[in-house]
Amino acid sequence: MDTLTAVLKAAERAAHWHAAQRRKGTAQEPYINHLIEVARLVAEATDGGDPNLVVAALLHDAIEDQPVSRAAIVAEFGEDVAALVVEVTDDKTLPKQQRKRLQVEHAPSLSSRAAILKLADKTSNLTALTVSPPADWNAARRLEYVQWGRDVAARLKVENAWLQERFANAADAAERAARA
Repeated sequence: MDTLTAVLKAAERAAHWHAAQRRKGTAQEPYINHLIEVARLVAEATDGGDPNLVVAALLHDAIEDQPVSRAAIVAEFGEDVAALVVEVTDDKTLPKQQRKRLQVEHAPSLSSRAAILKLADKTSNLTALTVSPPADWNAARRLEYVQWGRDVAARLKVENAWLQERFANAADAAERAARA
């Protein structure tokens, strides 16, 4: 399968898998918007040079949020994509605070490709927090989320100035919006 077809197939699968899912913010955007934004950030950060990573970005929440197995991703998109998705997948059987702590602890051990994906994901989440925060999140909770995102990002081994700048800008904007 050529790379463009693989990316479009992943976008289509992600749209189907996440069709009923919405973002947590007040705008309740379709979840696919987040997946596409993460994939775009990854594509821009890699100058389009890693199509499998872009595919993994589109699918990065499939196992975590939907009844999609690693085997299903392998069958459609290959071992490389599935391994990247698994590398950034949280274990939803664990309590939320433990999952958050583990993201910080495991950040340094992520592969360089998974670290790019994780940083793009955090950038997208902080951008959404700025524009459309969840209605039930007060300023303190938003600031706590920004700090947690910064804690994860600080431990990632990402050598991509463009993406790091996007993350820093998103974190700063989310903090300003929470303090406003």
